[in-house]
Amino acid sequence: MLSSSIALGQTNQTLTYPQARKTDQVDTYHGTQVADPYRWLEDDRSAETAAWVKAENKITFDYLDQIPYRKQIQARLEQVYNYPKYSAPSRKGEWFYYSKNDGLQNQAVLYRQKGLDGKPEVVLDPNKLSADGTTRLGIFALSKNGKYAVVGLSKGGSDWQDYQIMDVATKQYLPEKIEWVKVSGAAWQGDGFYYSRYPKPEGSALAAKNENHQVFFHKLNTPQSADRLVYEDSKHPQRFNIVSTTDDERFVLMTVSDRGQGKDGNALFVMDAQSSDKSFVPVVADIADFSYNVVDNDGDRLLILTNEKAPNSKVIAYDTRKRVFQSLIAERSEPIADGSVSAAGGKLFVEYTKDVTSKIEVFDYNGKRESEVQLPSVGSAGGFGGEKDDKFVFYTFTSFTFPPTIYRYDIATRKSTVFRAPEVDFKPDAYETKQVFYTSKDGTKIPMFLTYRKGLKLDGTNPTLLYGYGGFNISLPPAFSPFRIPFLEQGGIYAQANLRGGSEYGEKWHEQGMKLKKQNVFDDFIAAAEYLIAQKYTSSEKLAIQGGSNGGLLVGAVMNQRPDLFRVAVPQVGVMDMLRFHKFTIGWNWIADYGSSDNPNEFKALYAYSPVHNIKRDLNYPATLITTADHDDRVVPAHSFKYAATLQEMYKGANPVLIRIDTNSGHGASNTQKTLQTAADIYAFIFWNMGIKNLATTN
Repeated sequence: MLSSSIALGQTNQTLTYPQARKTDQVDTYHGTQVADPYRWLEDDRSAETAAWVKAENKITFDYLDQIPYRKQIQARLEQVYNYPKYSAPSRKGEWFYYSKNDGLQNQAVLYRQKGLDGKPEVVLDPNKLSADGTTRLGIFALSKNGKYAVVGLSKGGSDWQDYQIMDVATKQYLPEKIEWVKVSGAAWQGDGFYYSRYPKPEGSALAAKNENHQVFFHKLNTPQSADRLVYEDSKHPQRFNIVSTTDDERFVLMTVSDRGQGKDGNALFVMDAQSSDKSFVPVVADIADFSYNVVDNDGDRLLILTNEKAPNSKVIAYDTRKRVFQSLIAERSEPIADGSVSAAGGKLFVEYTKDVTSKIEVFDYNGKRESEVQLPSVGSAGGFGGEKDDKFVFYTFTSFTFPPTIYRYDIATRKSTVFRAPEVDFKPDAYETKQVFYTSKDGTKIPMFLTYRKGLKLDGTNPTLLYGYGGFNISLPPAFSPFRIPFLEQGGIYAQANLRGGSEYGEKWHEQGMKLKKQNVFDDFIAAAEYLIAQKYTSSEKLAIQGGSNGGLLVGAVMNQRPDLFRVAVPQVGVMDMLRFHKFTIGWNWIADYGSSDNPNEFKALYAYSPVHNIKRDLNYPATLITTADHDDRVVPAHSFKYAATLQEMYKGANPVLIRIDTNSGHGASNTQKTLQTAADIYAFIFWNMGIKNLATTN
């Protein structure tokens, strides 16, 4: 057995980690031999893996149970989370649809009402679909006439979905069921819809590699076995083939991407219902590193958001008759937020970002700028989509101390009014947010948001939680989370760094954190920590880092490179084995961002920072709480299993190295209770390992 002597508050306790069997598995990559002694933990169905998971969880939860204020934190989390949470309404005919969580429901309930003043009626309550509340509504796609809806459900946090068709008036389902759906929408046309699926996986449904993404058309009241195969490409099994239709159902659109081959963009094909040719015609035939996303159609024209020759993105039009392109909204110095062009009421709503905050401008379908939406403050806005005949649209605005508030925007008067504001047990006026810019290793200026109680003293003693992501063209804009409230109330600082690899400053910012340049992301995060310490916001003894998925990789990598900077590390559902990530489920889809160990140059870069391969015996690692879940079929738990086993074997210092493995949950927590429990355990672990013996009473 492996032992680690730790100081738990004022009590010394010895943690004895489970003995993980080591094998002599060695792989050769381009002449380099790489040991993989815990390969057996990749088998999520083996009795040996199950026994290891059980033993690890016992140690972890025994440790957490001894933290005296763990239940206090969870109780406060439940308090601040227990308020009604609504989505913005969307209109279909005379009905408005929206979701609502009364407060602590495991899943939000889908409602509809006739008109904005109508009586709400329940359409679907996922909480009634499983005893533990882990069945989730993944998709609810209404037909054009609103009579039917495709209902996609996932179980236990898995990305797999089963589709059924609801008769909305009766709330009853048609007899057919569609299985093995993943990475798909439901695109209605006439008496059926298009969708994408994989063949039934061989072996483990949660870990098997997903290949051969097929497009089918399902006709109502027929079995799945009768579905018409519309498109497949067996020569390129790792491509995504995703179909949508325009609101008038005239055009069937198919985007094809091949990130498994390292290409970051997509091809685009169209099928015109008014044409005698009922096959897909290329709009953009070849996959390159440019994206093409259709926003809407205007008669024969497709309105497309693209970053081709425009790293900050632009909007163009494609005439499907003449097959020519036309510029509509030119690229600007401010990037268009990734995918953030919406259509409603015959207008285009374009979200620009300036230093990671939203600015919304309105254009007509010929690209003429008409107005700017006046937002209530500096923060993030989203929504604005709707039907072509809408007179008003809804959007949601939020910031770090501004709970998500739904606004109604009148298209004719250009005025916004509050439609629905939440009531949260939180005093926003007691806190402030500031944006700072710090210098990374290569001189690049990186933005970071800091939120804390007013009157903060810069004496280096403040508990600080530094969060980052840095990848996949994903931005981290200002946003409110009730889960941060207990941390802020204890005098904590929440720091959110906008690292390269995201979309904060357009495609060039993304490219600076990809493949051979991935080290920039880690340098940016390390520099954020150094800045917080140098400016006396905190010290290394009071600094925790957290990130999930690609952010879990981030935490794992910087722990190896600069363990001295951090007191606590929380890598969540991380990509920890950078040499084998592409061998599980849809992991090959990440090659466009990471590169692949199959490529000699990319292998060298990956091997240099891969978290599981760079753990060293002579480093004093921070207190570490790894989190994952048994139903994570996006970043399979084997990443975290192998990482935990290696770190527990190699690290000989005094800090705890624990792994928390949730059950019947996935890449994200599968219900509200699991989310609350995980958050409480993370905060308890952070505070306890910062030497905080008692928490202040906050209510």
